[in-house]
Amino acid sequence: MSPCATSFRLHKILFTSFSGGKKFMCLIFHVTRDVYMPFEFRMKLSGFVLSFDLRRVLWNDDQDSHHDVKLYADNPQQVVVDNGLLQVDFSRPDGHVLGIKYNGIDNLLEERNSREDRGYWDVVWNEPGGRGPVIFERVAATKFRIITDTEDQVELSFSTTWDVSLRGRKVPLIVDKRYILQRGISGFYSYGIFERLEGWPAVEIPQIRAVYKLQKDKFHFMAVSEDKQRVMPMPEDRLKGQALAYPEAVLLTDPTDSKLRGEVDDKYQYSLEDKDNKVHGWISADPPVGFWMITPSDEFRTAGPIKQDLTSHVGPVTLAMFLSTHYAGKEAEMKFEDGEAWKKVFGPVFVYLNSVDNGENPLELWANAKEQMLTEVERWPYDFTQTEDFPSADQRGTVCGQLLVREPYINEKLMWGQSAYVGLAAPGEKGSWQRESKGYQFWSQADELGYFVIKNVRPGNYNLYAWVPGFIGDYKNDTQITIIPGSEIKLDVMVYEPPRHGPTVWEIGIPDRTAGEFYIPDPYPTLMNRLYNNHLEKFRQYGLWERYADLYPDQDLIYTIDNGDYHTDWFFAHVTRNVNNRTYEATTWQIVFGLNSVSDYGNYTLQLALASAQEAELQVRFNELGADPPHFSTGSIGGDNAIARHGIHGLYWLYSIDVGNSLLQIGKNTIYLTQSRCISPFQGVMYDYLRLEGPPQDQY
Repeated sequence: MSPCATSFRLHKILFTSFSGGKKFMCLIFHVTRDVYMPFEFRMKLSGFVLSFDLRRVLWNDDQDSHHDVKLYADNPQQVVVDNGLLQVDFSRPDGHVLGIKYNGIDNLLEERNSREDRGYWDVVWNEPGGRGPVIFERVAATKFRIITDTEDQVELSFSTTWDVSLRGRKVPLIVDKRYILQRGISGFYSYGIFERLEGWPAVEIPQIRAVYKLQKDKFHFMAVSEDKQRVMPMPEDRLKGQALAYPEAVLLTDPTDSKLRGEVDDKYQYSLEDKDNKVHGWISADPPVGFWMITPSDEFRTAGPIKQDLTSHVGPVTLAMFLSTHYAGKEAEMKFEDGEAWKKVFGPVFVYLNSVDNGENPLELWANAKEQMLTEVERWPYDFTQTEDFPSADQRGTVCGQLLVREPYINEKLMWGQSAYVGLAAPGEKGSWQRESKGYQFWSQADELGYFVIKNVRPGNYNLYAWVPGFIGDYKNDTQITIIPGSEIKLDVMVYEPPRHGPTVWEIGIPDRTAGEFYIPDPYPTLMNRLYNNHLEKFRQYGLWERYADLYPDQDLIYTIDNGDYHTDWFFAHVTRNVNNRTYEATTWQIVFGLNSVSDYGNYTLQLALASAQEAELQVRFNELGADPPHFSTGSIGGDNAIARHGIHGLYWLYSIDVGNSLLQIGKNTIYLTQSRCISPFQGVMYDYLRLEGPPQDQY
């Protein structure tokens, strides 16, 4: 079990047990702050095992943590659930969260918002082919059901369905929103069962999420990771601020907190990769209370473990993002054909609440939230959901194996697939997982020897995919893997052979699917977010794309292989240049290198890996800038918008470009890389890695 700090102050906990109606042991524990022990604690006493769950007794001991869970459903417009630690009010039958009462605060949510604008699920959708507008729809249920009502747990259902009379006005889905409160647990669980029936019309769905809007007068401090924590602006500060290049970015000109004046606020600056997006939220200082969104599993998220998405942002708002096109584009949205049936469970996620006494350090709430996250991860998959659509651990399977790498131009021996990302996703082509959004995905990271274990896999049919940091390309195992309840599948040793046609002539960058190793400039002093000053994620600063024109006002980037350093000489994004009054021009970068000889016995290969693309077309020419058509073109690619949204990567693209030996020459050579699309400042690509390979050695 994951260890956890047991408390923030002195507690007295009395445990008694009875045998045959007689008390045989009374234990008094004095548990102080900074004491660590497992949540599930067991003691063997005179042949008896005493077992208890510390989560049910250690927090908010000024309240009755053994309070029965009470359901109040007499009001036809509202449902209330109270477990003694918190009280949650739901609209009926809509299923919106109207209020959360906790630790003396009558409502953690913003009561100045309308009833449907405090805690809700929403879906963004449109009919395909431009037949209608893009619609933002809060999921308002039409039917309320009590699933479970015991002294230990209450589970509620708020559901809605679709029929043809709603076409064009309501997303063609059955949605069943579920909420669970348990005895002694300081928070509540939420999940949604989404379904389409055969015969229903085609639809495109780019976003599904759960949203909580907190009291703006109380929650001012936001934490999304260990190194992303800060006092945030008020929502009215954004309204008074100066709009920047796109609506999400605002320069704070007259903020309520004067210390924030001159900073940029943009919700995309607080994005995380899904594998790291497990706990985030807000802290109120008076009283010191934390509100946290904990996502213990990525299985229901889309597009793989390194897809980036939103967390919390000014409002104060906390999100659970289940599906989005952020940092991926329309390629990652769900597209359903006419008549296509489908079903998926999003969640459960856990809204966790914690508190400390006045005078205690409120940042302890973040430390405890992280520990609670580890506990929820350890408990996954949950065994208390009352639906057959969410299988428990004994209904799932496990896949394990070892991945090796064969790259004879680097090492004649097989190499370990060290730190490889290995996952199960819907059957498809190599790399299809990063665009897959309808099914479930299960990922693990291999150890230093390439061994991996993928646990708690839902029953179904999958392909196994992988990619290995330090090597280009994607691996796919050709065998379809079928999981049934209780499966324990041990795969044969698998060998990944990365794309390679010949020995390395030169290379630029590191094949890790990001542009993070390249030169990232300082932001404009008047457009910075101070959180990211001297930060590892400097790329989160606003407006860095504009710095390219400052560094290269007249002539584009020229990189010389012999003496270039990609850390300082290769700009992180190949963007357009602003020449005048929002007029942009294409840019052409040059790679200059020398060759002592050119082989007559085979072609060369340029391995070109992109970490991101936004409405771009990359044209490649060898020693002839005016070649028309270019020797290679990607065509129009990309919509991940990672340049504008401060991401260092979006979707991964790999091109193995055949280079005829007639295109190269002895002595000086130049490769011209032209990003030809130039309508906006955000069009461009980010490079992951470039490598020129000679002809295969067996052709010499």
